[in-house]
Amino acid sequence: MSIAERRERQRAERHELIVAAACELAEAEGWEAVTTRRLAELIDYSQPVLYSHFKGKADIMAAVAVRGFEELAARLRMSKADVAGEPDILRHVCAAYLDFARSRPVIYEAMFVLPTRIKFASEQTPAALRAAFAELLAALGPNREMAEFRAEVLWSALHGMAVLERSGRIPPSGAASCLNVLVQTFS
Repeated sequence: MSIAERRERQRAERHELIVAAACELAEAEGWEAVTTRRLAELIDYSQPVLYSHFKGKADIMAAVAVRGFEELAARLRMSKADVAGEPDILRHVCAAYLDFARSRPVIYEAMFVLPTRIKFASEQTPAALRAAFAELLAALGPNREMAEFRAEVLWSALHGMAVLERSGRIPPSGAASCLNVLVQTFS
């Protein structure tokens, strides 16, 4: 391995260490606790080292969000692996989305709630976000009129359900009924 390759590998490892530390700190204390100073202390690197990877907290949160989109896309893809039939696929994909939002609330917050510079529906949209959207689009089935708009509305509805569940406005006892209505509406 050349010196340049080793340096690049070490840089990638530091990058991942910073993102992982940000996730852990946010999960333990919330995003307001995530600062470059705290992260530098956690990973035993100086703040300038962090700034050599990220311009600031917003870029760190964007990296966490992109990692979240990768995980979300994988979960949505896996949710339909052993399912036959469009309504069942859609139900499983929607349930997987909501389960992701419930199980990874800090990551979900970075993806959708907190301000980042991530561009949605543009040429600059990260591949991971496109992959998650593609899974929602595929779950709607082939040959649908206005498929991309339907997928956008589905995503919006799922996001609304996730946020309302988290705030207690949709009680746990009503979540399954809401999911049923959503799947029936889009089937």
